[in-house]
Amino acid sequence: MVWMAWRAVQGDLGANPVEVITHQTGDWALRLLLLTLALTPLRIWFGWGWTIRLRRMAGLFVYFYASCHFLIWFLADHSLDLVSMWADVLERPYISVGFSAFIVLTPLALTSNQWSMRRLGRRWKRLHQSVYLILVLAIVHFLWLVKADYLEPLIYACIAALLLVARLNSRPRKTGTDDQARVWPNQNVAN
Repeated sequence: MVWMAWRAVQGDLGANPVEVITHQTGDWALRLLLLTLALTPLRIWFGWGWTIRLRRMAGLFVYFYASCHFLIWFLADHSLDLVSMWADVLERPYISVGFSAFIVLTPLALTSNQWSMRRLGRRWKRLHQSVYLILVLAIVHFLWLVKADYLEPLIYACIAALLLVARLNSRPRKTGTDDQARVWPNQNVAN
């Protein structure tokens, strides 16, 4: 964000600075979302327990950049005109998908605190599992936005797919019929 501000002050954002800032905030929201989702596999693969403490903060940074992305679009493209904004959301599929991702992300940011975790109990975890839907929506938003060079969104899509597969492979699975013990894959279990 500081780098973008510095470039804006220096007049180094090109012919369409609003478009550059809109794209940069969207790119950073997606990058941070991928980083946030990578923290749990890093803990599992390498035993880095400290990564878990970063998840909430990283998720809130995702929301910060997604909010900036949305607000720049809303302010610069629609001048706070709700009717114009809704027409754009309804007419352009990539905006519909991006807006949906932002709407689903908002409750996650609002409930990223200890009080909400206690208050919602098990429902908190279920709510925060919607981050996978957000990831898919964000990737689709980026793919549909791009008009010619699909390399960057496809790289992000591959990283997202790897992270989702890693999560599937790292989930506990039931073994045996009598004890129904839950073990991690690739863990030796003495019977």
